[in-house]
Amino acid sequence: MAPSGVSHLSQPCIYERKSRFMKWLSKLFKSGTGRGGGGGGGRHPQILGEENMVLRAPSRSLDDRSSSQKEKEELDHAIALSLSEDSKRRNRYRRRTDNDEELPRTLQGSLHSPTYPPYSHVPYYPREYRICDGCKREIGYGNYLGCMGTFFHPDCFCCCACGRPITEHEFSLSGRNPYHKSCFKELTHPKCEVCHHFIPTNAAGLIEYRCHPFWSQKYCPSHEHDITARCCSCERLESWNARYYCLEDGRRLCYECMESAIMDTGDCQPLYHAIRDYYEGMNMKLDQQIPMLLVERQALNEAIVGEKHGFHHMPETRGLCLSEEQTVTSILKRPRVGGYRLVGMRTQPQKLTRKCEVTAILVLYGLPRLLTGAILAHELMHGWLRLKGYRNLNPEVEEGICQMLSYMWLESEVMPGFKNMPSTSVASSSSSSSSSKKGGKSDVENKLGEFFMHQIANDASPAYGGGFRAANAAVNRYGLRRTLDHIHMTGSFPL
Repeated sequence: MAPSGVSHLSQPCIYERKSRFMKWLSKLFKSGTGRGGGGGGGRHPQILGEENMVLRAPSRSLDDRSSSQKEKEELDHAIALSLSEDSKRRNRYRRRTDNDEELPRTLQGSLHSPTYPPYSHVPYYPREYRICDGCKREIGYGNYLGCMGTFFHPDCFCCCACGRPITEHEFSLSGRNPYHKSCFKELTHPKCEVCHHFIPTNAAGLIEYRCHPFWSQKYCPSHEHDITARCCSCERLESWNARYYCLEDGRRLCYECMESAIMDTGDCQPLYHAIRDYYEGMNMKLDQQIPMLLVERQALNEAIVGEKHGFHHMPETRGLCLSEEQTVTSILKRPRVGGYRLVGMRTQPQKLTRKCEVTAILVLYGLPRLLTGAILAHELMHGWLRLKGYRNLNPEVEEGICQMLSYMWLESEVMPGFKNMPSTSVASSSSSSSSSKKGGKSDVENKLGEFFMHQIANDASPAYGGGFRAANAAVNRYGLRRTLDHIHMTGSFPL
């Protein structure tokens, strides 16, 4: 049976911690028990083999109780220190976890703060390096923009087209120049010069438009097939914000061409005589007085049907050198302008009798002065060839040399000082005098003359276009007189 002086006390907190201090305390108990049992009575010393055994000795001395009390206090102090360290570690982990959860909420709140501008984050730079690229002044405290590797005051980041600040989230950039997206579209996306809308894209997503080869007028492809009017002289399409004049035969005439248009036979006579003088100045005098009439489109087409000879430029002929006797309706009095229509034109029939190889020269009315003159120069050359005995020429040779004279006359009118033409000084003075009689030509009229020259030079037809280019090459190489002599002898251009 166990001795009555020993009891087993459960100390659960001591079970969990077997530190060096407890081992030392166990050894201390062992050594103290051995000293107390050495005096007697044959009792064996009680051996405590476990750290959870505590002696209850009511007969202990005051010193033993004092030592035991000290040991208990040291044990309680050690336990308190251990618990304090665990508590501190848990508190530090809790504070770090709370801070980690608070950080995203703080960042999210700052991103949605209305005090910041809606622009991308800009790396921090010291204040002395933040110079506005717009006004070149230092950026102080407050909002600023970071863009294109530099900084701007919000009011200094402006569109290069309209000059107003760019406040949108997106903008267009051309080189280093920023633009509003709408302003950039106005600058770069082509607009139709007829309907004034942005030219739409085709099925492939590409911008497709038509462009006049001389006037560079851009327009939607659909206007080639709709009811958009085209000037019968300069070929430009009628814009929606401008009205063309309508002639009585259905043709349309733009305002620029209308300014110098010749409307009746009496108005055309001075121009006709000036062109005859031009021929005479090149030693190509016309011995016969050939009548000249301005006619409507219908009268000209009827005369073409009655003419047995000649090659005519389709789809519309503007002049005719008549060699048969016919009755032709000519324009006696020019029409008056009524709104955008020309009305009140007076005509009269006139019987043409044949007195020589050429009966008359007919020209379509309502065309600008320079175009009317170019047609007269062309038809007068037909008359000169017939009167001088140039017979049975093929269309390329006859139409080509006639177009050459028309081009040369236009050149003398549009560029009087231009010397790349086979003419004598008499011809130059004659053309200059004819221009002075009419008064100085405007820039608009000169531009029209350049367009008519462009038409002759770029005509696609074999007779008129191909013939002119062959005639031009021969005249530039051999001169007009030698070229005409070669045609008279061989019926072809010199090579």
